Amino acid sequence: MDKMKIIKMVVILAAIVVIAGGLSRFMGRNSLSLAEYAEQNGKTQAHESSKDQESPSATRFPQEGTSSPGLREETPMPSPDSPAGTGMPSSTEPPREESSPSRENQETVSRLTGASLNGDTFLEERVLLEEGFYYEPLSDNLRRYMTGISYPSDHSGEGGFQPEITFQELRYVHILHYDFEGNPVEGELVCNELIAQDLVEIFYELYRNEYQLEKVLLIDEYDGDDNASMADNNTSCFNYRLVEGSSHLSKHALGLAVDVNPFYNPYITYEKDGSQKVSPASAQAYADRSSSFPYKINEDDLCYKLFLQHGFTWGGNWNSVKDYQHFQKAAAVQTDS
Repeated sequence: MDKMKIIKMVVILAAIVVIAGGLSRFMGRNSLSLAEYAEQNGKTQAHESSKDQESPSATRFPQEGTSSPGLREETPMPSPDSPAGTGMPSSTEPPREESSPSRENQETVSRLTGASLNGDTFLEERVLLEEGFYYEPLSDNLRRYMTGISYPSDHSGEGGFQPEITFQELRYVHILHYDFEGNPVEGELVCNELIAQDLVEIFYELYRNEYQLEKVLLIDEYDGDDNASMADNNTSCFNYRLVEGSSHLSKHALGLAVDVNPFYNPYITYEKDGSQKVSPASAQAYADRSSSFPYKINEDDLCYKLFLQHGFTWGGNWNSVKDYQHFQKAAAVQTDS
């Protein structure tokens, strides 16, 4: 191929390129180059991104069925009645009833030791005076609880010892009473079956008249310690023990005596030198019965009148000792307590 042909071909190719370029610019004058597209598209993405940041709904309230990293569903705070503890109730949804125990069930569950141990064991044998006032035999659970505390542990007779009363002769007594804050609360005693009916009737009348008893708990709650029970002003009945300072059994050992508000109505013995011993010792201020103070038992007191109406005698009428808390269903024994 000679030079002239080569030159002609180069010129033709150049012309084709120029013509093609012109046509391209003419036909695509409204289109963008890759660089221009990239630049403009970047600005658009940045603008859209800034709009997302300004809109709280984009992250705080995702659509149903979607989830966002780092977010968790909001749940209502537990109510004070819920098992989860304390907290404010949800403002939009009330706590579900099944989330906490029924209030009715909570109110019917007794907190008393004897009532819990006896349960409904003797429901058919229960003698009910009024709602909350009843007596019944002692369950095996309650007997085991008392054994070694208010009832002697060696009661088999094999060691030559046999208590003067058996569990079969005792009764569990449940009552209601008003405490020192004026609130109605539960109380319980164990007594001889011979006075069980008397006690539910007496304490029922005291309750009807809103007579205040600070506590009425089994002496076993105090490890059978009569002094501790008196110091805590606990009204009690059965406790298999001796009369303080003697070798003979108290009427409490037979379940035939009741001590009422003992801190304010102490047991007083007199020494040969004319001095007196007050039990509990912390109740010294209430040994002077000429003083005026609340919860004092005297012959004008409703408690005194009710017990005497039911055939009890009062330790406050004794001569050699004074036991102002003490009522027993037997002939007055001067040194008993």
